[in-house]
Amino acid sequence: MAKTARPWRWRMRWSARILAVLVVVFLAWGCVWEPRSLVSRDYAFQLPAWPAECDGLRVDVIADLHTGSPHNGLDKLDTLVQRLVESDSQAVLMAGDYVILSVFLGTYIPADVIAEHLRPLTARKPVYAVLGNHDWWKDGARVRAAFESAGVTVLEDQAARARLAGCDLWVVGVGDLWEAPHDIQRAFAPVDDDRPVLAVTHNPNLFPEMPARAALVVAGHTHGGQIAFPGIGAPGLWGKVDGRYPKGHFIEDGRQLFVSPGIGTSILPIRFGVPPEISRLTLKARLEQ
Repeated sequence: MAKTARPWRWRMRWSARILAVLVVVFLAWGCVWEPRSLVSRDYAFQLPAWPAECDGLRVDVIADLHTGSPHNGLDKLDTLVQRLVESDSQAVLMAGDYVILSVFLGTYIPADVIAEHLRPLTARKPVYAVLGNHDWWKDGARVRAAFESAGVTVLEDQAARARLAGCDLWVVGVGDLWEAPHDIQRAFAPVDDDRPVLAVTHNPNLFPEMPARAALVVAGHTHGGQIAFPGIGAPGLWGKVDGRYPKGHFIEDGRQLFVSPGIGTSILPIRFGVPPEISRLTLKARLEQ
């Protein structure tokens, strides 16, 4: 009996050691290394009725800055801004949640401080933004005023004409699903010609309500679940309404959505398998074969 028990105890000890190592690796990677990182990923989308003069238009998309979350302070924001300044994109779309309500070990940074660090970007290219639920929780009117004073075009149920590298288009901003009126009809009301439309909102769950008039809808909010495992996905989004559009590109009934995985963290200061990302979108009339 003693001889058969020893291998079992040996296996248990080694299993416990391996589990402990995996936990340490997860915590080191997810709490320190990955939140500090910043990746740029390229995407190319063929959009319906996208005009030839707009073919190849480049826009950078960021969301959920949550500046002040761990390993995501003003120095990280400055790095982000410099990367966007150096990018060959014609414009930047920001999909909300620039401040944080709370996050473990985080530090609240006011919107006016964040806005000042955006000035090198707005001096270089157009920046269009909507507000997210965290921004409204921390006084959305103040966040909007701060960003507008720094040159950001904030669109809350509003539309703006834009000319980007010879492409005439509309940028439409729809308010947050949770905390803003999100009057889609009002947002699209000024669109009175056949120019293509890029729509921006914070919560991707508004996508099914968006009109087909929008060639592409851009959103954030989900953080991609913040924790995602290969072959499993993001457990934090399982069974949740927010899990319908976790991150990436979605097509439904001919309409298209892109959800940014975001930059910062919320609630828990962990990113694992979902690194902070600048999403570089190339918008095409036709994809090369």
